[in-house]
Amino acid sequence: MSDRWRVVAFGAVVAVVLAGAGGYVWHERTRQADELRAAPAVPTRDDAAAVRDAPHLVFRSTALGQGYGSVALVSLDAPDGPRAFTPAHCERVYATGTGAVCLSAERGLVTKYRAQLLDQSWAPVRDLPLTGIPSRTRLSRDGAYAATTTFVFGDSYANPGQFSTRTVVTGAGDLETFALTVDGRRVTSPDRNFWGVTFAGGDRFYATAASGGKTWLVEGSLSRKTMTARHADVECPSLSPDGTRVAYKKHGKLPAGQWRLAVLDLRTGAETLLAETRSVDDQAEWLDDRTVLYGLARAGEGTATSDIWRVPADGSGAPAIFVHDAWSPAVVR
Repeated sequence: MSDRWRVVAFGAVVAVVLAGAGGYVWHERTRQADELRAAPAVPTRDDAAAVRDAPHLVFRSTALGQGYGSVALVSLDAPDGPRAFTPAHCERVYATGTGAVCLSAERGLVTKYRAQLLDQSWAPVRDLPLTGIPSRTRLSRDGAYAATTTFVFGDSYANPGQFSTRTVVTGAGDLETFALTVDGRRVTSPDRNFWGVTFAGGDRFYATAASGGKTWLVEGSLSRKTMTARHADVECPSLSPDGTRVAYKKHGKLPAGQWRLAVLDLRTGAETLLAETRSVDDQAEWLDDRTVLYGLARAGEGTATSDIWRVPADGSGAPAIFVHDAWSPAVVR
């Protein structure tokens, strides 16, 4: 076969592959649209501004039907009641009284991701830098700092097909440029990874650091660009409203890809396992100083539906659904 016909044949193969991929995407979008149209409507309210003026919960709605993937608000007095929808569509969202951070995805043959700061009317203010697939985000209470964690591929120390993380804080930069100290020693290994920031006021923060197959809770300073390990086996920390405890997921001796929720007392170093025994792959949120919130995918549904659960922070009680058909909670008071 001549080179010319090889080129023609290759072009035909590419055209068939692209047509097939395009047809699959079209079929999936049609199927999902039909599924959403057939879903029962969720109770709604049209006074988002009034909801926002009182203590409320911000979350991504996963109720099938109109509003799927939109950011919604509910009053903390009636968390599973009618929800007020915003114009924002996010894969993950976090909000404070000053605004919000939205991680979004535009899916097609090539998925495009975006991280944006939103104002109180849910309009985009500016884009945040992204270096990979967005995973976690947090906003400081005063709105001065926003943190985004992304998954990236191709680091030299990673095995083929594995990913690493990048965490960037606006105004402070990539956490990989910070000095990390564990047990009094400076850790400079190229396999250092950081994720799951939670802000502590001023320029202080907590996050997860990983190296050599181990993870730690680290306390850091954005101005000094330093981080110091406080406790081992901690991922995706979340600081309590009173600043005395951190909720997080820990791996322990569980199988790969499974975690258990726990709370660490920062004053005493005491660790408490929570009553939720299912694996939770989420960055928890505090409802108040007594209760922890987290998202869980709904098993056996065959859809991308999830719920927000609550569990006491002292290890007592039992898990209970806080908001049906919801994900990525943020408590705003």
